[in-house]
Amino acid sequence: MIALGHRLDGAPEAPVVVLSGSLGTDLTMWDPQVEPLSKRFRVLRYDLRGHGASAAPPGPYSIADLGQDLLALMDQLEIERASLCGVSIGGMLSMWVAADAPERVERLVVCCSSAFLDPEGTYRERAALVRAQGIEPIADAVIQRWFTPAFAAANAPLVERMRAVLCATPPEGYAGCCEALAAMDLRPELAKISAPTLVISGEDDPATPPAHGRAIAGGVRGAEFIAVANAAHIASIERAELVTALILRFLQPDRLGMRTRREILGDAHVDRATAAAGNFGAPFQEFITDYAWGGPWSRPGLDRRTRSAITLAALVTLRAENEIGMHVRAALRNGLSADEIREILLHTAVYAGVPAANAAFAVAQRVLREEGAVE
Repeated sequence: MIALGHRLDGAPEAPVVVLSGSLGTDLTMWDPQVEPLSKRFRVLRYDLRGHGASAAPPGPYSIADLGQDLLALMDQLEIERASLCGVSIGGMLSMWVAADAPERVERLVVCCSSAFLDPEGTYRERAALVRAQGIEPIADAVIQRWFTPAFAAANAPLVERMRAVLCATPPEGYAGCCEALAAMDLRPELAKISAPTLVISGEDDPATPPAHGRAIAGGVRGAEFIAVANAAHIASIERAELVTALILRFLQPDRLGMRTRREILGDAHVDRATAAAGNFGAPFQEFITDYAWGGPWSRPGLDRRTRSAITLAALVTLRAENEIGMHVRAALRNGLSADEIREILLHTAVYAGVPAANAAFAVAQRVLREEGAVE
């Protein structure tokens, strides 16, 4: 068994999520995700063999070797089953585990990765160069693939720290993992993956472009694919808040408030709201998800059509035009027709006043036209 450097965060009794990193990084690449994930999960992050605090045996390695390393670490920590989340080579080894040890995997998130990568032998060439000259000669080119120019210019200290981590990687460990990438072909494995799967790609990723992510999602039955704008190869750092929100949403499908909120408002709206909240607004997003959507909206005493009618009337009364459009769409999802929505606004005008209802009619008419519910 290879000794792997690792850390655990979060409550011991919480469900486990395992974070597997990218080539040339260590477990600190997951720093942006640890705090939000550990509020709901036991978070295991670790260094790949040949990286960080892990042992660096002579290469070449294979993706199967790296996958078996993870399974051995889970055995060592007495983790029977976990959700897996991996970036780049971390996503590849996570796919291997999901295909070859499906009983160990609850859910799977594959970020900025590929099922088949190196038909021209570029990773073998990189392995030979690193063994001969070390990491430094390739460092700048690697960093250019990791981050977009705009992000690198605006976050120089972070990028420099990541470059230092890259250059501290043992050359044999880096080269051995390059050889694993060169030999990898997971395409036959994709159909064996039965765990619910989310595939995330960075739209500006030159190493594993979105076409690679779409190919993974196309090969895994029922997989979801999302392309993240303004992100290169390590989207989990460059677009940390959005990627973390996507991971949390996917790993918590049975959380009552979130399930209700998504059913009524739609995934696109909830993802935008969660991502836009940032660290400052995240507690408020959790509050409304649990308190409103997991509370009254999830109670059995009234159907959702009735709750939508009540909500629209209250929002008109409060002159809450910023909220009315969202809840007109929700009302349509909950089965109210455009005619019924009109009658609710007319009725509310008697008690809330004509100016309030006039503003609400303008918002509702715009939204109903966008939804194709009226001409």
